[in-house]
Amino acid sequence: MAERRDISDSLREAVERTVQATVDTRERAQDAVDDLSGTVDELVRGAEKGIRTSRKSVRAAVGERLPATQEDVKALRTELRVIARRLEAIEQRLPEKRGAKKKSAAPGRAGAGRASTARPRKPKS
Repeated sequence: MAERRDISDSLREAVERTVQATVDTRERAQDAVDDLSGTVDELVRGAEKGIRTSRKSVRAAVGERLPATQEDVKALRTELRVIARRLEAIEQRLPEKRGAKKKSAAPGRAGAGRASTARPRKPKS
């Protein structure tokens, strides 16, 4: 019976060691996974930062070379209209030259924003 008890105790100890080894292995594996996950997160953050920096650099380098968008053209047209109004107001305040005919209130406004297709008249000989 003493022999049977020794076998039971030995078996119990072997099972306890196996369970403890399994727990230790699981904890080490979890620690390794946590470390790996942290490293991957750091790499991802670094890559994202690098991408943002590269995107800004590319935009800065290429930005001036891109063709104008519709919004750009619209903004330019608006600016030109404002400048044309200011110029017209300035021209109206200027004194008339002697012998010059008075200009209409809105010269060239009929085709504002477009190039004129009319050809200049030839002077009469």
